[in-house]
Amino acid sequence: MQKSSIRRATMALAALSAAMVMTACQPGDAESGSAGSPDAPTTTASSPASPTSSGATGTSGSTGSSGSTGTAAKPCAATALKATAYQAANRPAGTGTGAAIVQFTNTGAKACVLQGHPTVAGAANGSPELNVPLQVTPVGSASPVKLAPGAQAWLKLTFVQVQGEGDGYCKSGSAPVVYPTMVIGLPGAGAHQVALDDGQFAECDGTLTATAVSATKPS
Repeated sequence: MQKSSIRRATMALAALSAAMVMTACQPGDAESGSAGSPDAPTTTASSPASPTSSGATGTSGSTGSSGSTGTAAKPCAATALKATAYQAANRPAGTGTGAAIVQFTNTGAKACVLQGHPTVAGAANGSPELNVPLQVTPVGSASPVKLAPGAQAWLKLTFVQVQGEGDGYCKSGSAPVVYPTMVIGLPGAGAHQVALDDGQFAECDGTLTATAVSATKPS
């Protein structure tokens, strides 16, 4: 009787243990299935790469369009230039002007371009319409010079020098000529009447050489 009761108790205990094992396995399987879910944050973490590359593309695109939409500077208008003149430090020996530097300043609000060799005419003060055209021999090549507002460019005029003292004389035998002002013209930039800041223009033979306008100040 006792053996039979012990056997039944043992069988009942075994059945109970088996049931507990089966019940315990079911939650374990569910947890095992969800354990794969940490892979999802890995995928999500990689997604920020998309905005980064998108931002880079947008930046390069805007830079490219900015460069392509830039407009070239236009030739300087006569009204946007101020012309002045002074005797050059490096000039032929003699008592006349010898050589002069003409300076152009962009007084406008926008950048503009100067280019070319000048035309030159002698004139009386305040009377550029009564000017006397001089024969200009261009020296050097001409290149565009872009002037920002307030920037300057220069050219150099070298005359046939007056010799001697007093009224002087010309080596050619002609008489020296004195002009209170000169009218300087540049292609597309109008004509500008200038006076020397330290004297008058004295020259011989009505001829001179002229450099093209340049961003480099001559001596």
